[in-house]
Amino acid sequence: MSVSGGELLNRLFDVIEQDVLPLTKAGVERGNKLFGAAILRKSDLSLVLAETNNELENPLWHGEVHALKRFYELPKCDRPNTKDCIFLSTHEPCSLCLSAITWTGFDNFHYLFSHEDSRDSFAIPHDLKILKEVFTLDPGGYNAQNAFWKSYALPALAAALPEAGRQKAEARIGRLAQAYAALSEAYQQAKADNDIPLN
Repeated sequence: MSVSGGELLNRLFDVIEQDVLPLTKAGVERGNKLFGAAILRKSDLSLVLAETNNELENPLWHGEVHALKRFYELPKCDRPNTKDCIFLSTHEPCSLCLSAITWTGFDNFHYLFSHEDSRDSFAIPHDLKILKEVFTLDPGGYNAQNAFWKSYALPALAAALPEAGRQKAEARIGRLAQAYAALSEAYQQAKADNDIPLN
């Protein structure tokens, strides 16, 4: 299947809005963080599955890792090869999730909000702190394209579209940012009541 950049972006926005966001709202209501992920088939952009953060069950169940857990719980006959899939993350994956995506063989991931957004807009600075303290990397210091995968920031893809498509994509990003800001506020107000180690 051949799709334009605008068609791919619209589909990824649809998946975040229609599939990931409702799961994340429910997860935040339980006390989990606002990170989610989805896996789509490259061939037709159909959804394989969507998931969200479930750190209250296990601190390792970040949105991306929880999605991978669920992916490998699918019957093998229903589970596409990771090389045939698009990995979508609402937020730029942390070092744990970057490693999980790598170990499972995906050759790509796409994300909406950056590490800096996680720190500055959502008051969750752990991604950047771990990259700095453990790996001595400054923001953006890991290789966004390497022998394992290429990463794509949805805002950068939107900025590269022709003007009409760019305006539509940026409007969608703005609406999603508002929705996630509301989830962030709810999470921040309730996080003292959970026992997530890095909340």
